[in-house]
Amino acid sequence: MTKLTWLSHSSWLIETETHKILLDPFFNDNPTATVTSKDFNSVSYILISHGHFDHVADAASVAKHSGATVISSFEIANWFTDTQHVKATYGMNLGGSAEFPFGTVQMIPAHHSSQLPDGSYGGSPAGFLLTIENKRIYFACDTAIFSDMRLYAHKVDVAIVPIGDLFTMGIDDSIRAIKLIEPAAVLPTHYNTWPPIEQDPDDWASRVTGETSATPIVLPVNGSFEI
Repeated sequence: MTKLTWLSHSSWLIETETHKILLDPFFNDNPTATVTSKDFNSVSYILISHGHFDHVADAASVAKHSGATVISSFEIANWFTDTQHVKATYGMNLGGSAEFPFGTVQMIPAHHSSQLPDGSYGGSPAGFLLTIENKRIYFACDTAIFSDMRLYAHKVDVAIVPIGDLFTMGIDDSIRAIKLIEPAAVLPTHYNTWPPIEQDPDDWASRVTGETSATPIVLPVNGSFEI
């Protein structure tokens, strides 16, 4: 069993029977988060999709407290080593995959931008396709819709897609993306953190049910879904 917990914004906790993995931890300066970086001392790995502050802000703190390995683009992994003094990092690039004790991670494209908080180049933005206990989980992360989503993530067990608009795709394009991907279940992310990305997730869920074959799952902050 794998448990996915939405920690608000684009932050997720992925729990297997033996490992805890964080995605894009952003807590201390996040107005919708109810946890802090100190709550994750038992995390083993941290996935970072791109360099924007609302995706990297608490990663170094969690890594230092927990000893977790930061998995990201080659450029971001080096940035964490060189400027944040994180001891364990693992650099990847688009299309590449790697085996970890909890499963397989493939770094796949995302159509976005990537600059680290100090202005450093953050490499190519990415999404992640995780294969854990024979289940495929697609985190689209911050992205616009693009047709190759279907090539990388067709018929995954779970897809997590942004719906906030402005900085990522909004509800309309997320519906188009879901039709391309055809996941069994789909969850929204990257919305309602600040007014510019406010959305109605219940409206989104109604549209998913009416227009796609996927089952929508809307989680409250700190809510969980098991697959």
